[in-house]
Amino acid sequence: MAAIGFCGEWFIFTCNTKLVAIHSKQAREPFVFDCSTAEKRPKHTQDDNTSDTGSAEETGSDKVLAFCVSPSGKLVALTDDSKRLVLFDCESSWKCISIRWVVRRCTSLLFSQAADQLLVADKSGDVYSFSVVEPQTQGQLKMGHLSMLLAVTTSPDDKYIITADRDEKIRVSHLSSPYNIQSFCLGHQQFVSALLIPSAHPNWLLSGSGDGTMKLWEYKTGRKLQSWDLKELQETPSIEADQHKKPSPTVRCITCSPDSRLVAVQCERVSTLEFFTLEKTDEERLLPHSRLSLPHYPLEMTFDQEGQLWVLMDSSDTLLQIYTHRQDSWECDVKSPELKRVTEALKPHWETLEDSTRSEDRFEHLYKVSFDNVTAYLQKKQQRLEEQQLKRTVTLKAKSNKKTKRETSQAPSQSST
Repeated sequence: MAAIGFCGEWFIFTCNTKLVAIHSKQAREPFVFDCSTAEKRPKHTQDDNTSDTGSAEETGSDKVLAFCVSPSGKLVALTDDSKRLVLFDCESSWKCISIRWVVRRCTSLLFSQAADQLLVADKSGDVYSFSVVEPQTQGQLKMGHLSMLLAVTTSPDDKYIITADRDEKIRVSHLSSPYNIQSFCLGHQQFVSALLIPSAHPNWLLSGSGDGTMKLWEYKTGRKLQSWDLKELQETPSIEADQHKKPSPTVRCITCSPDSRLVAVQCERVSTLEFFTLEKTDEERLLPHSRLSLPHYPLEMTFDQEGQLWVLMDSSDTLLQIYTHRQDSWECDVKSPELKRVTEALKPHWETLEDSTRSEDRFEHLYKVSFDNVTAYLQKKQQRLEEQQLKRTVTLKAKSNKKTKRETSQAPSQSST
């Protein structure tokens, strides 16, 4: 799974087993961390963590699952499917601070706003807190869900932790005492895949889902302010036709520009990006702003410090593009020196990433399978009735044939008498 982000002026790219950091402004040597050559898990902890069935989990392949950047831009963390949790300091020069081990494979990472703890959500629904101040200490269980966690965020004041899971729930809990639940934001019809608190509106929450909608919440009360069905914004008839056959496009990413003017929304396997503005009026509203059509499917997107949108695409020819919003339209800066510098440093690592890995739909397995038991029951009942009717018909026909034969055999003897 490929992902991108920014840590100050460092462009961060993860693919396969590597994290690559490239300075976008200066011709500096890229920093590369390869999980496949990193510290291995001590043998005495190999069998400590077992699944619910009591057997140890399968061996990982060292592929990076997620990474995050601290609010100050001085720290970066990543986790891989061998259950490493790696912490980096990138303030002056890149260096690895610690390698720790998580209980289960992670789905989401997040630094607290104070950057004193690293919150790790995993596939079993648990959230662990790892100290940043004491980078060698083990994690502490913070809270748990009954379903796989897919996204986690915190309020700007670090008072609340907001978690989203596969069972359509968004839970708002107190970070210092997560057993104290503030509210639930309920209304999605499929798994919740993305969360964002806009910096300009600290009391609002944006959520995206596998049901193809983005919703705006007042998260402290759980009140839904607005909902947008992203299918309604599509203009291409062929896309609309396909959507009747396939599930709604999953919201993969929601991100905000540095000045908080624009909210960008990316859906899985859709070649357009949707942009919204947030306006705090008497009727709190999320308003459509613009649309950006891309030449290829986007794999990931991120804003840099200057408000330029970087898009990683599923194409070896057009690997990266930078877009700038000017005069009510999005312009592609193909001659950007930053784009050229980053792309050249990125290509050797991109070429090692398999096509199937780049284009895989990471949300496909999360859709719940529904069973129509009534229809199946009625079909079986109709089949039984037809079989019974056929059996009665055959029985009656057999009796009729016997009667006819008996009457035929008795007819000559009666005539001779």
